[in-house]
Amino acid sequence: MLTAPSSPDPTMEAIGQAVTEGRTGNTLSARQKLLNLWSVIGVTGDPLHRCSVAHYLADLYEDPAQALAWDVRALDAAGAMTDQRVQEHHASLSTAGFYPSLHLNLADNYRRLGSFDAATDHINAAKEHAPNLRQDVYGAFLRTAVDDVAEAISQRDTTKRPSAPGPTS
Repeated sequence: MLTAPSSPDPTMEAIGQAVTEGRTGNTLSARQKLLNLWSVIGVTGDPLHRCSVAHYLADLYEDPAQALAWDVRALDAAGAMTDQRVQEHHASLSTAGFYPSLHLNLADNYRRLGSFDAATDHINAAKEHAPNLRQDVYGAFLRTAVDDVAEAISQRDTTKRPSAPGPTS
């Protein structure tokens, strides 16, 4: 989701820095930075900021229940975003492009928790929104992940996917 901005946005820059830190193994520090940003933004703050913070915070929790709580917040914030706002961040973005990943993450968390009906609902939503993905490496990665999670749901498999975002155990 993070790309080069159309105009400077210090909050998105701070989110990007925390995400980079988390991906290099500094999970606890990255989580704390994102939690601090969440406190500053607030539950009624800029929906792009809320969606981004919640989406990336979810990835920093090994426990699928904790990740689920943040993924629900990310989806909720996405519902308040506008194309105009996301395009202020980067001209190539659209709100529709956020939904495949958001629903995929929810499906994966519900699957890991053994809630297969809820997982099925969200994987179906991810599939419905998949045509909104760009035809690039990230879009291909998400399409593959949707297929992988759908298969895991059908197998009633609750194990963590090796390619799932998040801290390594």
